[in-house]
Amino acid sequence: MKFEPFHLERYFARYEFTARHLLCCSDCDGLSLNSILNMADAETRQLWDDLHLGYTESLGHPLLREEIASLYRGIQPEQCLVTAPEEGILLTMNAILDEGDHVICTFPGYQSLYQIAQNAKCEVTLWTPEEENGWRFNPDFLESHIRPNTKLLVINFPHNPTGFLPSHEDFRKIISFAESHHLYLFSDEMYRFLEYDDSNRLPAACEIYENAVSLMGMSKTFGLAGARIGWIVTRNRDLFSKIAEQKDYTTICSNAPGEILSIIVLRNKDKVISEHLERIHRNLSVLDSFLLKHSEMLDWIKPKAGTIGFPKLKTNQDSTGFCQEIIEKAGILLLPSYVYDFDTKHFRIGFGRENFPEALEQLDGYLKRRKEI
Repeated sequence: MKFEPFHLERYFARYEFTARHLLCCSDCDGLSLNSILNMADAETRQLWDDLHLGYTESLGHPLLREEIASLYRGIQPEQCLVTAPEEGILLTMNAILDEGDHVICTFPGYQSLYQIAQNAKCEVTLWTPEEENGWRFNPDFLESHIRPNTKLLVINFPHNPTGFLPSHEDFRKIISFAESHHLYLFSDEMYRFLEYDDSNRLPAACEIYENAVSLMGMSKTFGLAGARIGWIVTRNRDLFSKIAEQKDYTTICSNAPGEILSIIVLRNKDKVISEHLERIHRNLSVLDSFLLKHSEMLDWIKPKAGTIGFPKLKTNQDSTGFCQEIIEKAGILLLPSYVYDFDTKHFRIGFGRENFPEALEQLDGYLKRRKEI
């Protein structure tokens, strides 16, 4: 299988480690090794101290799979497979899809969610949201686009890049659609548990539909992007086995230190998530004030969850030119909507990091100077 260039990742590769200020990152602040080890209980501290860097279990460390299962209702450790998050997408798509299958996928989104299917010579229908209705993904779209060869529905909630969450009623309609048409359902849930209001949290797809695969990981919600630990969860035994077999052709097993660090963090998940949400709320307040100050040129629909939003330029300038100007003249990295193969007016902003107010202040200063010219 040949891969198309990954626009978002290529853009990051160009600027992420040279820009002075990052304003589009999707993760929370990465936890330090010392802070993680200070949270360790006696068992996990011993695991860390005794760690040898040999091969690990292909399915994942048994204790890690136990902690992952505890995040879900009605899920057992043997239904959890530890992978890198990106790897989980590739393995699942490869296990499910054959050439000529039809896939429906939420869009815009992380490119792998639809590109892998296109690379596999599948037909892909992109399900775009209604911006005028708060970025709502209208479930009515699904029935009007079902085909005899439709095999897979791909969803991403909380949504990257808009931060949208469907209502519980709309989510039930989506699940019912997949069930009634006997589809596989791949659910990217990387920002789960970062809902600003707990009452908006959706059930994991794997909890309520046997043929669903839920993807999550340590990168976003838990502040361990560098650990490269994620997982997929499904109650479909045959599908689980196929996905696990695919892993023999990729990483084979996960990295040993990352697994132990992930066990520690998941055992302290309430503390970690609470700290991230407190920071997100503080940063959103600052961002609201910034957007109000620049309302003549910027607009947005406030997210319901996660660390990113998708503001819109109200000026004649396109977002690619705007973001290029900002990085070249102010050293501030924003993510233009073209990296999502989307329109030319939006850009992604990320507010999960502690230094967000300082970075936003730099953008504010540049925009002020820009007006004066």
